[in-house]
Amino acid sequence: MKPRAGIIGPEDTVQLISEIAVEYRDRLQPVPFIYQNTDQAASIFQQNQQLVDFWILAGPALFIEIQKSGINQPFFLLQLDGASLTKTLVEIGYNDKKQLESVSIDMLSERDVYETYRDLRIASNHVHVHEYTNETPIENLLSFHQQLYREGKVELCITCLRSIFEQLCSQNIPTYRVTPTRSNIRETLSTAIQQWETIHFKQSQIAAILVKVQGMEKKDNHNMVSYDLHRLNLKIQAAVLHFAETISGSFVSIGTGIFLIFSTRGSLQKGKQPISFLLEELALISDFSANIGIGYGDTALAAEENARLALNHAQNYDSFSAFLVDNTGTIEGPLKEQESITYQYRTENKEISEKLKHCGITITTFNKILSVQQRMGNGSITANQISDWLKMTPRNARRILTGLVENGIADIIGEEAPTSKGRPRKIYRVNHF
Repeated sequence: MKPRAGIIGPEDTVQLISEIAVEYRDRLQPVPFIYQNTDQAASIFQQNQQLVDFWILAGPALFIEIQKSGINQPFFLLQLDGASLTKTLVEIGYNDKKQLESVSIDMLSERDVYETYRDLRIASNHVHVHEYTNETPIENLLSFHQQLYREGKVELCITCLRSIFEQLCSQNIPTYRVTPTRSNIRETLSTAIQQWETIHFKQSQIAAILVKVQGMEKKDNHNMVSYDLHRLNLKIQAAVLHFAETISGSFVSIGTGIFLIFSTRGSLQKGKQPISFLLEELALISDFSANIGIGYGDTALAAEENARLALNHAQNYDSFSAFLVDNTGTIEGPLKEQESITYQYRTENKEISEKLKHCGITITTFNKILSVQQRMGNGSITANQISDWLKMTPRNARRILTGLVENGIADIIGEEAPTSKGRPRKIYRVNHF
C-alpha cells in the first residue's frame, strides 16, 4: 500500500510539489492542502491527520505550526538553500536586469547566502540577512525588510514566505520570493519515501512477548493445593490474554505460568498499555515474581529467540522486570524503569575480548557498565552507581572496576566524599573501544 503524503503550503508551491510527486506515483500518493497563511496550518494538521501517513512541509515556518498542532506523525521539511537563492538571483539579475548588491534576504542561513554571492562573484557588502529559527516571529521578518528599505539601505527585498512577499508588494516595495528548486523537491520526496519505508518495515516486524511467572511450574509447591494453583494460573492467563488483545496479538499458553504472545512491532509500540502495566497487574495477582522478555525479528523464530534471550536478562536482573532484544541484537531494559539502559551482548573487538576474559568480566556486563556511564551524562561512574543499576553488591562492583583499571580498560579520575562516614569513593572512567 502506497503511503499518503500530506503536502501543505501556499498554492503555487503545493502545485509544484504535487506535479513532481507524479514521478513517484508507484511509491507515493500525494494529498494536497493549501492555505492562505501559515496560521491556518495547525488546524489543517489536526483535522486531516487521519487522511495522511506523513507530511511534506513546504517551508520552515510550518515547523512551529506542526508543533502547535500536537499531532504525532512523521514530517519532512522542504529546505531552501543556496541553489534556491541562485534561481531567484538569476531571475532578478538576468531577466529583470536589476542590481543584486544591495538587498535584504530572510530565512536563509548567512553561510548559504554569502557563499552563493561569492560563487556568483557578486559583491555582498550591502547584503543583509535575517536568519530564521523556530522561535522567530514572522512579523519580525516583515519589519526587517520594511525598515531596511525605508532607511535606503537596500534597493529590493528577497523573502522565502509568500505572506511577506504579498505584504511587501502591497506597499510598493520591490520584492522577490525564493521558491524551492525541482531538485530540492525531488530530494525531499525521495528522503520521505525511504524513511517511511524504513519505518513501515520496522513496524511490520514480528514481536514475541514471553511472560514467565517464576515457581509456578514446580510440582512440589506445598504452599498451594492443586485447585488454588490452577485458579491462580487462570487469573494470570486472563491478565496476559487481555494484554494480548490490546496489541492485537495471538496468545499461546506453553506451560503453567508461561505464556507467549505474537504481534507486530508497530502494534506493540502503539498499544494502549505499556508492558509495565502488565507487570504491575501480575504483581497484584500473585506473590510469585514475574518477568517478561520481548523480542523483535523478521521471522517468528527469530523474534521468539530474541524474546527468550530478553527473558533471561530480565530474570537475572530483578523480579517484575522486562527486557527487550531487537533484531540487531541490542538489549534494552529494564523497561519498567523510568530510565533504562541499552547495551550489546557481543563484540567483534578481539583485543577487548581478551582483556575482559583476563578480568573475568563478560562482554554483556562490560557493555552494561558503558551504558550506565553514558546514562550518567558526565563520562564517569562509581561503584555505587554500577551496584544500583546492575543489581549487584558494591563490593562486587568495586572488584569489577579494579579489574578494568588493572587491565587498562578504565582509569581512576577522581574521588567524591561519601554521604556518611567512611573513605572517599573513587570515580572511574571506563574507556570505549
